[in-house]
Amino acid sequence: MFSLIIAGEAIFLLPFILMRVFKPVIRDAFLISDAQIGEAQALYGITAVASYFFGGFIADKYEPRKLLTLSLILTALGGFWLTLMPSIIGLKALYAFWGVSTILLFWSSLIKATRQWGNQNNQGISFGLLDGGRGFFAATIALSGAGILTYFFPEKGVEITFEHKVETLQYIIGSITTIVFLIALLVWLFIPKGKSEFKESKEFQFDFKKGFSLMKQKKVIYHSIIIFCAYCSYKLTGVYGTYAKDVWNYSLEEATYFAVLIQYIRPIAAITIGWIADKYMPSKIIIPSFSLLIIASLLLGLGLFNTLPIALSFSTFIMMALGTYALRGLYFAIIEETKTPIQFTGTLVGIISVVGFTPDIFMSLFNGYMLGENPTIVEYQHLFTTFTIIPIVGLLATLGFRKAIKTTKNQHIK
Repeated sequence: MFSLIIAGEAIFLLPFILMRVFKPVIRDAFLISDAQIGEAQALYGITAVASYFFGGFIADKYEPRKLLTLSLILTALGGFWLTLMPSIIGLKALYAFWGVSTILLFWSSLIKATRQWGNQNNQGISFGLLDGGRGFFAATIALSGAGILTYFFPEKGVEITFEHKVETLQYIIGSITTIVFLIALLVWLFIPKGKSEFKESKEFQFDFKKGFSLMKQKKVIYHSIIIFCAYCSYKLTGVYGTYAKDVWNYSLEEATYFAVLIQYIRPIAAITIGWIADKYMPSKIIIPSFSLLIIASLLLGLGLFNTLPIALSFSTFIMMALGTYALRGLYFAIIEETKTPIQFTGTLVGIISVVGFTPDIFMSLFNGYMLGENPTIVEYQHLFTTFTIIPIVGLLATLGFRKAIKTTKNQHIK
């Protein structure tokens, strides 16, 4: 499980965590805007969506050890290219490549292996540990990167040159790339080879008709929407650091450390909520998680704290992060509630991920175009006000999912 946790976040360090935590520096070093970053990440989303679907079938055919290792190696190769500071065209091509390398052979296999690791009554803690552990690992890597910023940047009062920013970013990217390679080796050595809980049934033959029939089920449709809304909120965390810089006037270092702090909320929220969910039911706990997001985004969007101390809006971001990371620890835990056979887990994950992770295509673009070139508090308010629609839809989808589960259960009883 430790190998799954580490691999599960290492695969996304380069395409996502790097941008989420070091976005202010990346904007300056690459001489690009939020909108251009959004365009690059949109290309990632396009290639990833196709990869989710086909990756589900692949995960039900081959052992995780080979799939996860190959994905990590390919993704790390992209990291070496990024250290060369490519043009915006090269950056977009890299993100399109990462959309395949991080998803096709990886994602469904990771989720299936996690479901197999936990039993029927421990799906909350299984996925809570997966996402919480991933969050702790990502935050620790980000904190180390922030330390590099502090080490390389000159003392306060001295101008930070363009060359300083580029050199520092290259060290950060190079360090993360090396870590991803090492974790590929870890996965190859420590994930069992075709045995234990990862052993595939030799009798299992995939039934395409059964797989596609999953798409028509209401519970699967609602599940896809739940992931879609939760993932939109996760993609929104990418603006937390830039908000601190643009609105609170934090320095590059201070904004980076704030983004790192938000990352450390992830393991606390995911593991705690996962444990609580097993005492009740994961889908029940999703309801207050979406409610928390609705309240927090409205508070920020309506500007209720604009004339009050920063600590209040700071606390609201903490509240948003708690709701967001609680959802991440829960949205795959509810697979067990659908009563989908274990041998179809990869296929199911592929299907719901096609819809659920489409925010990879548009959410960064949406954030970038909403904020513009030089965002002020007004642009951020518009962003958070508009975003409020998403958790409302998520809340309604959760209620629909619970109703569909109850209906299916009653039909079985009859």
